[in-house]
Amino acid sequence: MTHWIIAPIVLPALAAALMLLALRGSLALQRLLSVAAILGLCAIAAALLMLVTKTGPEAYFLGDWPAPFGIVLVLDRLSALMLALLAGLALPVVIYAIGSDWDARGAHFHPLLQFLLMGIGGAFLTGDAFNLFVFFEVMLIASYGLMVHGGGAGRTRAGLQYVAFNLVGSSLFLVALGLLYSVTGTLNLADLAEKLPHLPDGDTALLRVAAVMLIMVFAIKAALVPLQFWLPGTYAAAPGVVAAIFAVMTKVGVYATLRFATLVFPPALHATDLLIAAFLLPAGLATLGLGAVGVLGASTLPRLAAFAGIASTGTIIIAIAHLTPEGTAAALYYTLHSTLATALIFLLADLIDRRRADLRLDHPAPVANPGLMGALFLIAALALAGMPPLSGFVGKLLILDAWQDHMLQVWAAVLVTSFLMILGFARAGSLLFWKPTEAAPPIRPEPVALLAPFVLLAGLVALTVLAGPIHDWLRVAADDLHYPKAYIDANHLAKGD
Repeated sequence: MTHWIIAPIVLPALAAALMLLALRGSLALQRLLSVAAILGLCAIAAALLMLVTKTGPEAYFLGDWPAPFGIVLVLDRLSALMLALLAGLALPVVIYAIGSDWDARGAHFHPLLQFLLMGIGGAFLTGDAFNLFVFFEVMLIASYGLMVHGGGAGRTRAGLQYVAFNLVGSSLFLVALGLLYSVTGTLNLADLAEKLPHLPDGDTALLRVAAVMLIMVFAIKAALVPLQFWLPGTYAAAPGVVAAIFAVMTKVGVYATLRFATLVFPPALHATDLLIAAFLLPAGLATLGLGAVGVLGASTLPRLAAFAGIASTGTIIIAIAHLTPEGTAAALYYTLHSTLATALIFLLADLIDRRRADLRLDHPAPVANPGLMGALFLIAALALAGMPPLSGFVGKLLILDAWQDHMLQVWAAVLVTSFLMILGFARAGSLLFWKPTEAAPPIRPEPVALLAPFVLLAGLVALTVLAGPIHDWLRVAADDLHYPKAYIDANHLAKGD
């Protein structure tokens, strides 16, 4: 057992507390500490990724209390991967916030960002369903503060809608946890995986109700149809830099869906297998379709980015719905790609809107620096639409390969929606960069802010160039998820069983 497993939670929590208690009056010191903490988080995430590759899953019990009473963190390939993705995304986000002065437009941007990183990191690491709920709430509170950063009636209204919808999800989560505890006596994920297959037939109905509620909760977090209504308005109204870090928040719902579908409610569990299989594929297809249509008809660039994020989540859920290691490995690869690509389009949306006199796409306002902005927009469009040569194309090929047995349904949906997204991005690009005829007025240079999109672009290029070894690593992670004996054994070893 290594104490470094808890570091991704403790480090941002301590950084946020120090900013609030000692650095409230100095934005410069807050910026310095925030960057240092995120660099530290990147280093820790990389070290944990290498550790789990060498040693396999490892559990950490706080206070050395055994399940079901103790708070347990579990590091496996999936949690280490998501931590690395979180840290890798946080770095360009904080660079952009500083370079664009977004962090100066309201109070406590950097403490809230650190608390958000703490909540998301805790959700990825926890091995207990109740503490997953706790970290969801930490994430919700911090994300609301970031959502309304900078003020404005539109942001406040969208933020209230966001909180209200997620509080409904939180209520369902608590009820579902109560039902699970009533029939099993535990909320430890490894314990649940061992006990649920031996559940008496009389408790099957309660288990199914709990499973349905949990599916709904995770669908809300991931913005799956028909529970996606909160996302387009919320993400479009949020500051661009905040929407970029929110790109990983929907992946928390994806992560929870994948964790529960393979560990707690696996396909072999007859009480719930039909529920999971019957929901995931239709929800993924509908979410992908809605996102693609939204991209085609978006009225502003932030809304286009929001619908592109919805489409990418639908694509991931389609891969997960295959419920095999092949589908899961493809889902993990596309998760990495879509998180970076969605964050990139949100940052570009903010950069472009700051260089235009009007936010609406159908108003022919010129864009300052049209050559650079146009080139970056084209790259982001290719990535999100899944066109070669970037990693989106590789990810969709992996998903289509996993679904060879359902070519008519899944292949048609993926290919048609890709075409719709190409049309949507082409429409937006022509309105932004071809239709205006006059020159835009000069703006203040933002070299630090412009660095952030290139960092994300470098990540996409690395995913493409290293697709082979990355997919091999992800295939091992997928095998571990579908055959979770090592994950369960790690909990027993940590308890000394």
